[in-house]
Amino acid sequence: MTRSLRVAVQMDPIETINIDADSTFALMLEAQARGHALWHYHVRDLALRGGRVTAWAKRVQVRREQGNHFTFGAEVELDLGSGADVVLMRQDPPFDMGYITATHILEHIHPKTLVVNDPASVRNAPEKLFVTHFPELMPITMVTADRRRIASFRAEHGDIIIKPLFGNGGAGVFHLRPEDPNMNALVEMFTERSREPLVIQKYVPAVREGDKRIILVDGVAMGAINRVPAAGEARSNMHVGGRPEPTTLTDREREICEAIGPELKARGMIFVGIDVIGGFLTEINVTSPTGLQEIARFDGVHLEKAIWDAIEAKR
Repeated sequence: MTRSLRVAVQMDPIETINIDADSTFALMLEAQARGHALWHYHVRDLALRGGRVTAWAKRVQVRREQGNHFTFGAEVELDLGSGADVVLMRQDPPFDMGYITATHILEHIHPKTLVVNDPASVRNAPEKLFVTHFPELMPITMVTADRRRIASFRAEHGDIIIKPLFGNGGAGVFHLRPEDPNMNALVEMFTERSREPLVIQKYVPAVREGDKRIILVDGVAMGAINRVPAAGEARSNMHVGGRPEPTTLTDREREICEAIGPELKARGMIFVGIDVIGGFLTEINVTSPTGLQEIARFDGVHLEKAIWDAIEAKR
């Protein structure tokens, strides 16, 4: 083991997490087992003044006990530049201006304090946009707010998916079949709520067999789970009833990982989860990937160990 590290975890309230599913909790347990000291803080408690980044933070101990999974110490103003070795940026999306602002603030301390994942790279790689740098690996996709282009895309491909560019957890994802009359209403709804473009994709029928989440650590594929949509549901996200099941990687999926892995490593993205449907790469999740505990249950492989090995190697 390397020296004991001071680890600050920027996350949503620890009181609300599901300790049997939360990947941040698995990372915290592993850090603690290695002798690292943990602090917990909320993104709203960040401050930047004169180049100094601080957060109201509490020392925390974690344990796998339902209803008693953490103990806080006293709150302190923690200097993340001089008082922490590692910051885990693990608050959940949406990837909005609050999220973007946090990456700008944390950029002031990285890499002296290692931020996982690199905050500038996270800011420059929204899940549904970063993936478009690999068009040869994707289903046919268009990003636009223009209704005429959306209508033309649908006329060409018939069966399509429409989803918000910066959504998460499967929220706002619609499957429009050729006979569905609701396209104009959907586009109106989205454009009234946001000025952001939409993601339009040719529907991949293989999603009925599952949407595979593959975890890459420092650019190397380490494990995967398959997420099967519930009956009558187009989305496979576990937040909306997707069923996780064990899986292995196909040759095509390994090819995808080998194609994108070097770029992920070069950008300082230590913990990444990609989504693959029917041999097509659909998203590259860099903000707060999940899936560690499901992989551990199915395969007995604890990828949080590999993640901490990678972090310690950089400290």
